[in-house]
Amino acid sequence: MYDPESERIAFLDTLFRPTTVYNDSLYEFKKFDMKDTALCLARFPQIELNLFRETPSKQFIVKKERVGPRTAYLTFMAPHARIHDLRIKGLPREKLIRQFNLQQDSLELWVNDQRKMPDTLQLVVKYDKTDTNGVLKPQEELVKLTYSKELRAELMKKERNYRDRKHEDTIAVMTTQADPTRVEQYGFEIEFKYPLIRDSWDSLKLTAINPRQQESVGKYDVIRDSTNLRMFRVMPRERFQPGYDYILKIPHRGFRDVNGYYNDSTQLKVTLPNDEKLSSVTLELSGVHNRYIVDLLGEKRDQVIRSFIVDSDGPLVFPYLKQGQYCIRITEDKNRNALVDTGELLARRQPEKVLFFKPDGEVLIKVLERAEMIWKINLEEMFR
Repeated sequence: MYDPESERIAFLDTLFRPTTVYNDSLYEFKKFDMKDTALCLARFPQIELNLFRETPSKQFIVKKERVGPRTAYLTFMAPHARIHDLRIKGLPREKLIRQFNLQQDSLELWVNDQRKMPDTLQLVVKYDKTDTNGVLKPQEELVKLTYSKELRAELMKKERNYRDRKHEDTIAVMTTQADPTRVEQYGFEIEFKYPLIRDSWDSLKLTAINPRQQESVGKYDVIRDSTNLRMFRVMPRERFQPGYDYILKIPHRGFRDVNGYYNDSTQLKVTLPNDEKLSSVTLELSGVHNRYIVDLLGEKRDQVIRSFIVDSDGPLVFPYLKQGQYCIRITEDKNRNALVDTGELLARRQPEKVLFFKPDGEVLIKVLERAEMIWKINLEEMFR
């Protein structure tokens, strides 16, 4: 009995005709200690199956949490939750700001109202929910969003004693980044803790200082992240030049968030790396007949250093790399949704593949100082 809620599965979707005829001398039929993984894997495989876990078929709200006076989130059992209506009792619908994650199984909520919020927000959600017969049907559900004991105690403490308030409790908090090794691709990155209700992006000032200390004011574009409405990238219209200093100034009170707070002024300064010891990796891609996501990861594979989405042949350059070990992960994205989609047995749909590029048979790629490494990758052959 196959249980899709808890088990993984793999299947072959084409007819397989064995090419090897059995005989006593075949290496594959010798006795092996199954604990000797390396020896078992040394046997030549004729079939490779991709193991996957299906997405949950039942849809309902599994978690709710109030994380601030005007902030909460919901978690759904299955991805691609479909919401028909969403409102908080006592507030107009337009006062509610919402944002799904990429999988559409987690929903963040913010209330755009500076009035004091009650201890319990009554959220009315009408969404496609699985009924007792296992059928998805539009159903209305009342979700009560209350403070946890810890959050309530913290808020009461700050309300009683003004001295307990921190500076970040009275401003529109934002985090900024201008990584010299990533700024050409990602620009100046600005992320606010809460959604903005007022902005003045034209008040920013971008200055370029050349090696002779001559200043010039540059033009820029502001790009909001497609998956995070609180994340913005400021991209200069002119190409970054080696040896130049770039300074982005963000003025005081230029932005206001849903809590009614304004931002502090700040500035970011960045210069392209000029260390002669740095290296670069270039991938010359061919056989690109689908859409792929190409990620450069660190040695521990816990951080994406650079990422590209490609749908045509051509070179990809990963510059400014320090000496060390890296790996290259390539994900096929057939439906072009920037996600790794799992398979479905009854629909006979295979999962999207995620492979590591192994130029020497190893996942980790060793990059030396002052190296310019070039590899050719045929993605059609790699994902065949």
